[in-house]
Amino acid sequence: MENQIKEIVGTYFNGNEIESVKVFDGKVIVTLLSTADDEKKASALKEQIAALPGVKKVTVVYTAAKAVSGIKPENDKWQIRGVKKIIGVASGKGGVGKSTTSVNLALALANLNLKVALFDADIYGPSVPTMLGYEGVAPISFDGKTFEPFQYMGIKSMSIGTLIDRNTPLIWRGAKACGAIEQLLTEVNWGDVDVMVIDMPPGTGDIQITLSQKIDLDGIVIVSTPQDIALIDAVKGVNMFKKVNVPILGIVENMSYYLCEKCGHRADIFGHAGARKTAEEMGETFLGEIPLHLEIRENSDNGTPIVFSKPESPHTKAYEEIAAKVKEKLKL
Repeated sequence: MENQIKEIVGTYFNGNEIESVKVFDGKVIVTLLSTADDEKKASALKEQIAALPGVKKVTVVYTAAKAVSGIKPENDKWQIRGVKKIIGVASGKGGVGKSTTSVNLALALANLNLKVALFDADIYGPSVPTMLGYEGVAPISFDGKTFEPFQYMGIKSMSIGTLIDRNTPLIWRGAKACGAIEQLLTEVNWGDVDVMVIDMPPGTGDIQITLSQKIDLDGIVIVSTPQDIALIDAVKGVNMFKKVNVPILGIVENMSYYLCEKCGHRADIFGHAGARKTAEEMGETFLGEIPLHLEIRENSDNGTPIVFSKPESPHTKAYEEIAAKVKEKLKL
């Protein structure tokens, strides 16, 4: 059926405009690199697909920046209904475990009796569906206009990774990527949420700046390893968010050390206490350290994050201690 639907879509939109077509349990989601200006074509497309045997619901998603008439005021904010507090988890560079930290921090906040949502804004490398165990599952839309968030492991979540094929690269410029993030973030029925954790892309580019300007962020958690090269970029991340007036909640040192399971020997593979010292030098809070451990990596890859799968482990306790500090800073 998927190939048949792709042929139908191809009669309305050219190949460059078609991002993906997904079919799940009678529900069809067509993702277009286009704008809602093509609503007439989209309506005709939806009617034709809906007429196919076995199709229950058709949703068309636009991922290009929407055209607007006139100039929006600079203080025009994205409306995220039902969410009380929003924090970002960021890093100056990739490969420091930012997404792993985001997922486990969200789960740890939920363990503190908070209603938590997790939004995957790491649009070029979305990993939340894999880490929460719903990779390959399409989102649901009851009205064809808004999505229902995924509800796994006691938290709500959404990711661009559920709308595209795993091996499909997103070759998008900043405006198009930000348009997709705006649509996903604002057109999800989040419900009542105490705190939303946003897993940001690494670095200090368009998406980070746009989110800082378009959302009332209540704070940023910076993730780094103790390695000097990572700390240099972490400092840049802290300074960028300060320039756009986003509070820094603190710095997390990930892959802080390695403890041998057989002999108990500690090895500071990437250095020792670098993030703690950097936080002290910058006058920022050091939130805690997470060890380099096989279980944390394996459980993330298997879709069973350590905080969920092993709630009594020392690693879970480390994430919960960080979450408690974040909760206190947010006054939740």
